[in-house]
Amino acid sequence: MYEQASHSLLNEILVELKPEIGNFRLRHFYTRLGANFYAIHSLFHLLYGDRPDLKGKMVKLVETLALRYIERSPHLRRSDLEREKNYNWFMSQKWVGMALYCDRFAGDLKGLRAKLPYLQELGVNMLHIMPILDCPPDNSDGGYAVRNFRRIDPRFGTTADVEALAATLKKRDMLLVLDVVVNHTSNEHEWAQRARKGEQKYQDYYFVFEDREIPDIYEEAMPEIFPVTSPGNFTWNEEMGKWVMTVFNSYQWDLNYRNPAVLIEMIDIILFWANKGADILRLDAVAFLWKKMGSACQNEREAHLLLQLMKDCCQVTAPGVLFIAEAIVSPGEIAKYFGEDAINAKECEIAYNASLMALLWDAVATKNANLLNRGVKNLPDKLERATWLNYVRCHDDIGLGFDDNDARLSGYDPFLHRRFLIDYFTGKFPGSPARGLPFGDNPKTGDTRISGSLASLVGLETALEHQNEDAIEAAIKTIVLLHSMILSFGGIPLLYYGDALGMLNSLEYLADPFKRHDNRWVHRSHFDWNKAEKRSQSGTVEQRIFSALKKLIALRKETTPFADLDNRQLLATENPNLLVFSRTDTQNSRNRVLVAGNFNVEAQALHIGTPRSHGFFQQDAMKDLCSGMRIVSENDTVIIPPLSFYWLTD
Repeated sequence: MYEQASHSLLNEILVELKPEIGNFRLRHFYTRLGANFYAIHSLFHLLYGDRPDLKGKMVKLVETLALRYIERSPHLRRSDLEREKNYNWFMSQKWVGMALYCDRFAGDLKGLRAKLPYLQELGVNMLHIMPILDCPPDNSDGGYAVRNFRRIDPRFGTTADVEALAATLKKRDMLLVLDVVVNHTSNEHEWAQRARKGEQKYQDYYFVFEDREIPDIYEEAMPEIFPVTSPGNFTWNEEMGKWVMTVFNSYQWDLNYRNPAVLIEMIDIILFWANKGADILRLDAVAFLWKKMGSACQNEREAHLLLQLMKDCCQVTAPGVLFIAEAIVSPGEIAKYFGEDAINAKECEIAYNASLMALLWDAVATKNANLLNRGVKNLPDKLERATWLNYVRCHDDIGLGFDDNDARLSGYDPFLHRRFLIDYFTGKFPGSPARGLPFGDNPKTGDTRISGSLASLVGLETALEHQNEDAIEAAIKTIVLLHSMILSFGGIPLLYYGDALGMLNSLEYLADPFKRHDNRWVHRSHFDWNKAEKRSQSGTVEQRIFSALKKLIALRKETTPFADLDNRQLLATENPNLLVFSRTDTQNSRNRVLVAGNFNVEAQALHIGTPRSHGFFQQDAMKDLCSGMRIVSENDTVIIPPLSFYWLTD
């Protein structure tokens, strides 16, 4: 498409905008709109160019962007300008995140504001609040079945409470992350209610069919996400007398992005929450946005075009706001959600590093870093202005999404190795101390995921029951080792609430009839503030974990090589139990860190030949940032204690 044609259309659109828009000073808006409109128009035309109402929809889109910009408060506009100047601000080593449930952590949003000192004491300065929008109490899917995208669930508070929290976080130099569920709505959403009553406009917001002919064609290639609790991908709605696409649960209706009205609605919702003070928006289930018969309906090219369009529109109205892609997909697909531009992230600036998470859990079970090394080596490259969200544990189940070929090259049969990992983490494997639960077991494919808290999965629950101090120590060291990896790897580390205290599995969810069928709630328990008090009591499990993580977080923030500026290099070692990589300050190549982690239960030798060839150990000794000790090599080897790590500097 010629740029001149795009410019001509923009001139026509500006003439047709609502007259009241012209009453505001919109200099920065028009500058950004002009800079981004060619991309916006091109993407919109690719997706919807065959529609006769294309121009009208473009007018509606630009009006939406302008009206939301007008609503954007002066302090948020100033923040946008600052972040445009310092466009790599989020790649600094200073950021450390935590994901939590508002009600389970602090009761409500006002309570959460009161608990911010706990997060700051630990060193957390990026707060991801799990979904808090209005959902039906009985069918909420943990907040992902949204009934009203512009209303906070009254149990948590109000939109005013969100704005107050955002303002408080800003004063504390902390970031706010909120969820926007872009793939589906609750079946109680106004759009779904009006669709059920026969309004064609809103039936067109979803995938609705008179009979099973087309749904059956879709089903031929679509996998089942929750085969046990929600088999199939379509649900019969008696009131409407039609079939509706429901990929995740029968009460979650998938949105039809083939309809541009749906896209414009969702962009409006994204900007609504950007204007409430969110610094980062986590876009849920982005891999599922575009449905195509004959495909798995995941990772389609059009899903990426939609995300690019959402990002370009956000760049016009709220350019200081970042996107996280919630795309837990195969390693080869993950990096695509940054975008395909050679330098700049044109979809989402941040993506979950699910592959690293799965590889770390493999190392815990196998007690070696064989597959971990191979998987890290083959992680897809990220874009220059993009970063990973690195995590050990999150609210979801643990999927074993490592690459099958990497498993084969590591000497494993992929199917049998996953079976071993499932057995290990559910405590079925002989000698395993893990207390996880199998989740989403699919007898058709053999696929199973794992639920359970971090502490229970690494054996702390078993160790405490047996009062085995050696096992307790091993579990604590494993927790700290895993966090040392995500804090130093490159990206934004994301902790999960409770993990800094070693919180165990909780069976409280079994008493709730709306949760008992979903064992992921075993690791979504209420935060134990009595347990938190023990973080200050010397020698307690809580103090040993909390103090170790607090120290690591503080060190990370002081260590400029840990900024994520494409400055990590994996170093080959002769010892398969070790993961070793270097991090280098891009402004000063002499400022660097050698990270070495030992996943074995025995001490391991690191031969320093390879590190020395990369400039480390020139004097046969280096300083460990974590202990402050000089680590001396003897006979060209450094001994790394069991389940331990070093952050080494000259």
